[in-house]
Amino acid sequence: MKRTVLAVAVVLLVVVVATAACAPYGWGPGFQGPGSQGPGSYGPGRGVGPGMMGPGMMGGPGGYYAPQGTPISIDEAARAVEKYISAYGGGLEVVEVMEFTLNFYAEVEEESTGIHVMEILVDRYTGRVSPEPGPNMMWNTKYSPMRGMMGNYWSDSPSADMPVSPDQARSLAQQFLDANMRGLTAGEPETFYGYYTLHTLNDGEVEGMLSVSGYTGQVWYHSWHGAFIGMKELS
Repeated sequence: MKRTVLAVAVVLLVVVVATAACAPYGWGPGFQGPGSQGPGSYGPGRGVGPGMMGPGMMGGPGGYYAPQGTPISIDEAARAVEKYISAYGGGLEVVEVMEFTLNFYAEVEEESTGIHVMEILVDRYTGRVSPEPGPNMMWNTKYSPMRGMMGNYWSDSPSADMPVSPDQARSLAQQFLDANMRGLTAGEPETFYGYYTLHTLNDGEVEGMLSVSGYTGQVWYHSWHGAFIGMKELS
């Protein structure tokens, strides 16, 4: 029994450390501005580059590959995610796949509610599928494998009705961009259980994405994708 508890604690510690490494910025209630040195704040310069996290539970946001390596197609990435979510027994569908220089990214939603439920990464070369780190692991109140282990917003009946509204989330996202990534604008919020994810736009074109907690208003920029290449909507 003691060995089991110890093993769980070690896994949780690894997940927390790896996820924190993927969060270069914080913004919103409880967070100080970029570059501040106060507790709980994140300053610029902590982004994740290729090779800093290898493939595994946390998804392997980057890696080094031979120049002659050929990436899979966006359609192959979509099929890989569809196979992955089939293990949940139905009721989920892939609605969007985005291609970046470091990985493919996919959003999954519940067919019955239209609520987005998880964010998925696909390795561009191996097709390996894994949960995205960051908000998908730390803020997702229904589908995170860490549900119930962290934070004070978990319940037996998760809801997408959160204290921070979609309009407020977009406003907080724009405040963050104006302070840290001037010239970018926040797109429409996609509602997940516990948070929102928004595209970041440069002259109306997708640049990347960030997430906003539906409970604290904290902002988490997704720094592990690389440059945006293209996207495909499936639903």
